[in-house]
Amino acid sequence: MHWAADDIAAMSHRERIRWCNEVSKINRKLNDEPENVFQV
Repeated sequence: MHWAADDIAAMSHRERIRWCNEVSKINRKLNDEPENVFQV
């Protein structure tokens, strides 16, 4: 996502969690992984 460390640090905890979840979702889709990695 190419964010500067200062930009990330300026986010609220809730906002960082939301973005982490969004980035994880994108990476799972790109890697063709299930949403829940514990699904068999």
